[in-house]
Amino acid sequence: MIPVENLPVECFLVLSTLLFFIGVFGFVTRRNLIAMLISTELVLNAVDINFAVFNRLLYPGQLEGFFFTLFSIGVAAAETAVAVAIIINVYRRFHSDQVNRIENMKL
Repeated sequence: MIPVENLPVECFLVLSTLLFFIGVFGFVTRRNLIAMLISTELVLNAVDINFAVFNRLLYPGQLEGFFFTLFSIGVAAAETAVAVAIIINVYRRFHSDQVNRIENMKL
């Protein structure tokens, strides 16, 4: 088994690209609010991988990219908490988590 330290940077960039496009595809094609939230999290995880990879590539002895990654994970956690609260309120009001059924949200 190859240690993570010996993997080429291109492997991480390919993984990040795949995560990003899977997330975008899931966000565009899904109509379920939870599935759309998970797709958004995939996109944010791709960004986190890019932060860490470019830190390793450009500044191997420093930790700025890792700090950006930790900050981004914190923001993603807060965003997820707020989004889940909104989804729960939408579900209580409309008894559905499908985007097609809640397009008209005026009172």
